[in-house]
Amino acid sequence: MKRLLTVLVSLLVCTPEAESATTVPDGKAVFERNCSVCHSVNPPPKSAPPIVPIASAYHRQFASKAAGVSHMAAFMKTPSKASSKVDPEAITRFGLMPPMALSDAELKAVAAWVWDQYNPNMGKGAESGAGAGQGGSNCQ
Repeated sequence: MKRLLTVLVSLLVCTPEAESATTVPDGKAVFERNCSVCHSVNPPPKSAPPIVPIASAYHRQFASKAAGVSHMAAFMKTPSKASSKVDPEAITRFGLMPPMALSDAELKAVAAWVWDQYNPNMGKGAESGAGAGQGGSNCQ
């Protein structure tokens, strides 16, 4: 009886639902499923700014990854012109992205992945901004 109870408990604990509740989403996978339709990673842009310039813009605006990721995730959830940290020309050029119907964990995961796409060899200058034509995604 004790063995049967142990097996039943282990089955309940190891269900996919239990695992997914504690598993951190893969930011790259979230990007590929939800954002890559509009954003390329590198130039040329698709219908939205490329990711590498977006990452550069966030690195210019925020001193820490935590602050940048938090802002980026909030922006993706409820985009607005006032809260955009990308090149101001990007919204004029591409329009404002739609709100992303993702969980908070997915938003943070994809924002962290975008943050990590920053290429220090491109510098943090304005010429590498999202409006400069470097491939992008729907996840700012």
